[in-house]
Amino acid sequence: MTDFVSPPEQWWLASLGRTLIWARLRVREAGTAEVLDSDGNTLNYDSEDTARAMLFDAEFVAWDGLDQDDALARGFSLDEVAPPQAASDEDLVPLMVRQLGARA
Repeated sequence: MTDFVSPPEQWWLASLGRTLIWARLRVREAGTAEVLDSDGNTLNYDSEDTARAMLFDAEFVAWDGLDQDDALARGFSLDEVAPPQAASDEDLVPLMVRQLGARA
């Protein structure tokens, strides 16, 4: 039997109207976790489960769990949105809130 191992970095997404808000969850080797939020804060948690629960409570959804129907219900297509990327966390934070264009 193979144990499931979470990826070390996971992206989470919340939507508020036409605004997308990203959060990055990282699981540390020791099993603790940290979340980088869109304000640039690094929030530390005792486990991945606790971090995920806090994200769910804040109405975030796991990016890797979204399908096209979920995305469309939130007002975007998976083809037009992807988690932000930058060389450093400092450069990443301004990219973690995205305004979507007006609906056609």
